[in-house]
Amino acid sequence: MVVPYKHEPFTDFSVEENRKAIEEAIAKVESDLGKEYPLIIGGERIMTDDKIEVVNPANRKEVIGYVSKTNRDLAEKAHKIADETFEWWRKSDASLRADILFRAAAIVRRRKHEFTAHLIKEGGKPWKEADADTAEAIDFMEYYARQMLRIDEGVEVNSRPIENNRFHYIPLGVGVVISPWNFLFAIMCGTTVASMVSGNTVLLKPASATPIIAYKMMEVLEEAGLPAGVINYVPGSGKEVGDYLVDHPRTRFVSFTGSREVGTRIFERAAKVQDGQKWLKRTIIEMGGKDTIVVDNESDLELAADAITYSAFGFSGQKCSACSRVVAHEDVYDELLERVVEKTKKEVKYGDPTDNSFYMGPVIDQGAYDKILGYISTGKEEGRLMHGGKGDNSKGWFIEPTIFADVDPEATIMQEEIFGPVVAFTKANSFEEAIDIANNTDYGLTGAVITNNRQHLEQARQDFHVGNLYFNRGCTAAIVGYHPFGGFNMSGTDSKAGGPDYLLHHMQPKTTSEML
Repeated sequence: MVVPYKHEPFTDFSVEENRKAIEEAIAKVESDLGKEYPLIIGGERIMTDDKIEVVNPANRKEVIGYVSKTNRDLAEKAHKIADETFEWWRKSDASLRADILFRAAAIVRRRKHEFTAHLIKEGGKPWKEADADTAEAIDFMEYYARQMLRIDEGVEVNSRPIENNRFHYIPLGVGVVISPWNFLFAIMCGTTVASMVSGNTVLLKPASATPIIAYKMMEVLEEAGLPAGVINYVPGSGKEVGDYLVDHPRTRFVSFTGSREVGTRIFERAAKVQDGQKWLKRTIIEMGGKDTIVVDNESDLELAADAITYSAFGFSGQKCSACSRVVAHEDVYDELLERVVEKTKKEVKYGDPTDNSFYMGPVIDQGAYDKILGYISTGKEEGRLMHGGKGDNSKGWFIEPTIFADVDPEATIMQEEIFGPVVAFTKANSFEEAIDIANNTDYGLTGAVITNNRQHLEQARQDFHVGNLYFNRGCTAAIVGYHPFGGFNMSGTDSKAGGPDYLLHHMQPKTTSEML
């Protein structure tokens, strides 16, 4: 009997025992710096001469490790093995696949601080954010295992007296999983194990900025009993390896989380039917957002300031759900702005996240650093700089938490995803106008409404067009099984990760009917 699902609790680092445990784990990770990591294809470890150098974004001179790069020949080898493995893996018992995830979740849970410490070093995540990332990876494994057992029972359909009808789900085939660097463990793990537990085989191409945590997950899955060839670890160039695997005629589906630019490109490439292709490829795509917190004139402004500050600057704003826009009623605009600026000045310090006194760490790399500073430069022309606005890349890639006021809703920094610690304020003269402004982007991922007016909450429930809408809290921190996550419009295909129907995107329904 499988116990009911509940999410993995977060670690309280104010407890001395927990603080010492994570410090010891960080020291252990630091003792492993500079190691080399091979590809894993069909269970075989393969070292290549061409390597990805993975650096600590808080100290770019510190090399986390060197990861072998996949080329096209090795990508083809991996695809062939995944295709062959699928022929028997698709017939495996759902309980066998679920048990691998239950075991893997237990392994990660026992080694939780080790994984969290690695996220601090490889991803530049502060302790709290890294711990939540690890907890979410555990949640995905636990939740999807239970969902697969439920789905395996099939769905009841009607039968006439002369027949026996059944409706059940079967896996799709070989899936390509292209995971992001921001939730380097959680999203990478969730998209990969969802594909696997559904009975598919997988080619996992993790983000080039953070591929080592994916190798460590592979080790856990192998220890938990995952057969060789089911998941193949193939980090490499997006243009060389990613495009090749997306285009491959034997690829059945593509699961991608990342930028709008890359996501729409994958969507377009996957739509083209290649020579020898028997199916229309399925895409499961999440592409980010331009997320708004609406603050009404009937609201708790301290709650609103807390929600905005955490949602905008948690993990340096490098979340697809991060608050980058605040639309406040004109009656409370000035006071709210003042509270957020004051709270940010007082609480949001940044620095090397191995030191838990810092609220924010670095941004991920030089490209992100340059892009964010470019948007800040634009913001200085489009609004009133209230705080921050500077960067420091002398050691790592650090950017101050930045707040702009009085920005036009149509301005660049109110429309384009920045993916950094930048938030822009604008005012509305009514709640209706605030919702209109919130909806005036190409995206539709998350949003929040802070108000004590029940009528306005219900109005937002109907009219605020986002996949995840939160009331009287921030717009980040979705929990698996509690807040199924995915967005509308250019935020993606609205496949709700951590939700009851997510695994069905990796499967296809089949009806069988027997005459009696």
